[in-house]
Amino acid sequence: MSFPEIVSRERWRAAREELRRKEQAVERARAALGEERRRLPVVEVADEYVFEGGDGKATLLDLFGDRAQLVVHHFMFAPEQEAGCPCCAAFLDQIGPLAHLRARDTAFAAVSLAPFTRLLPFKARMGWTLPWYSSCPSDFNRDFEATVDRAGAPAERPGLSCFLRDGDRIFHTYSVYDDALDGIGALSGLLDLTAVGRHPHGGDRLRLHDEYDH
Repeated sequence: MSFPEIVSRERWRAAREELRRKEQAVERARAALGEERRRLPVVEVADEYVFEGGDGKATLLDLFGDRAQLVVHHFMFAPEQEAGCPCCAAFLDQIGPLAHLRARDTAFAAVSLAPFTRLLPFKARMGWTLPWYSSCPSDFNRDFEATVDRAGAPAERPGLSCFLRDGDRIFHTYSVYDDALDGIGALSGLLDLTAVGRHPHGGDRLRLHDEYDH
């Protein structure tokens, strides 16, 4: 990397103030976009999806628990794989205690295509305690566009889907996929504040957290 220019504190402060004005414009635009996102119409979920988790079979309604909202992380983990996607794993590493979400009437769960018997040892390896379910063999991934056709073949992509309940009725409110997740996780958000950014050493790729050479 090329080292940033070294300047006096006064010049840094002036440059920082100029950048701050631009950041504030982006923050205002982000807030307005958030308001628009919350005004999106919703779609009722009519299908009875069945998942498999630590307590056996579960419906989409079960994933809510007693919360009004549900955020599902579409975690890329194909049925034939032994380990999950490193980028999805890095995202999940950042979620932290779910108490913050639960206190805001929101449940969280990861959902993957792989059978639960494959998810369980990987979940233990990563040290995660959050809810994780297999959607196999349902159409959940396809219906919420976490599995799409690329070059004539099905392909997974990472994403988040949000749901809202009204009694036993479930509504799909929002989804986001691929690179649009980058600004959501704490890791990417923190690295974006640094001089080097997200990709030190010429673009070091994300790995599973137990695969880094410490």
